[in-house]
Amino acid sequence: MLKDRTHGGVIYFDNAATSFPKPQCVTDAVIRYMTQIGANPGRSGHKMAIEAGQIVYKTRKSIATLFGLRNPMHVIFTSNATEALNLAIKGVLEKGDHAVTSSMEHNSTIRPLHEMEKDGTISLSIIQADKTGILDPQKIRRAITTKTKAIIINHASNVIGCIQPIREIGKICRESGIIFIVDCAQSAGVVPIDIDRDNIDILAFAGHKGLYGPTGTGGMVISDGFDFKRIKPLKYGGTGSFSDKIEQPDFLPDRFESGTLNVAGLNGLLAGSKYIQKREGGIERILEHKTELQNYFIQKAETFVKDFYCYSSSQLPSTSVIAFKINSYSVSETTQILSDRYGIMSRQGLHCSPLAHKTIGTFPEGTLRFGFSIFNKKEEIDLAVQALKSVSEGKRT
Repeated sequence: MLKDRTHGGVIYFDNAATSFPKPQCVTDAVIRYMTQIGANPGRSGHKMAIEAGQIVYKTRKSIATLFGLRNPMHVIFTSNATEALNLAIKGVLEKGDHAVTSSMEHNSTIRPLHEMEKDGTISLSIIQADKTGILDPQKIRRAITTKTKAIIINHASNVIGCIQPIREIGKICRESGIIFIVDCAQSAGVVPIDIDRDNIDILAFAGHKGLYGPTGTGGMVISDGFDFKRIKPLKYGGTGSFSDKIEQPDFLPDRFESGTLNVAGLNGLLAGSKYIQKREGGIERILEHKTELQNYFIQKAETFVKDFYCYSSSQLPSTSVIAFKINSYSVSETTQILSDRYGIMSRQGLHCSPLAHKTIGTFPEGTLRFGFSIFNKKEEIDLAVQALKSVSEGKRT
């Protein structure tokens, strides 16, 4: 049994699913809202409701700053990146449109697109990435037709961590007058993103991963120059504004934010987003730290773990999401042993990205996945490699 575990007795490498632990300031912010504020923003005029509204606005400003957005009202809060992607995809695509996506997408993108293709609303082209998961922008250019309305691309893979050349792809979209939607669930808070320089029209982000916020937070960010009225709302209802009318408001953010927001979660997201932006070295240093951990793990595992095979490349830009397996064991068995015997938390399987696994040749079993955070240390990797070495040699303790 391995000793010297951290974070409540475990080594947590499942940060690509959701980050843990959260900074203490995130926990404090959630508790503060729940115990001291608690009111509904925009629904009442008393001071507690006003303070709740200030939390929401401050979170918009923090997220806008993170992505280089000038107008914080273009930050639309959703329950997660999946809802944001559904809002963007279903909001812009109409009958007869053509959309382009890639073989590295998460089901949050593929499933709504597939449903729209299946019911005859759109036609869809899925561009094949190479074995390292990287897209050739020229393949995307060649897939464009006169009916192409949107290109939807995963900025960073949740399977192997590879980072796509979104700025170049976005430039193609700009030149062709096509809407560029980018899934930043894995890259927000990990990779520097500038919505203008990267030529993004609509960006989806998750709050509970690299931004260290609570689960149930995320959003859709609309670039300053994009006409938001080209996006249809996904849901309709009360917004606290224009309550004398039965029509949905046509201004931001109310057009897309019907119903009460997760203000407790947003206060945590505010704390998390500010935490990473104020860290020494900023997001660039966060990426550097995670890259150091990735390369350290791959090098040590390839040296000491029998039958270790890694699908993530240390030679390409990456978010440090690592897909691997031990050839003599199923990925499910390895993950279970790591959890039960060694207290190491990871994820196995297809990671909600079957097309990505087909692309890298790991379908249908999938892989074992490690995802590192700012709180992970090389000492934890040493313990994980020791555990994997024991597993690969058939040892159980």
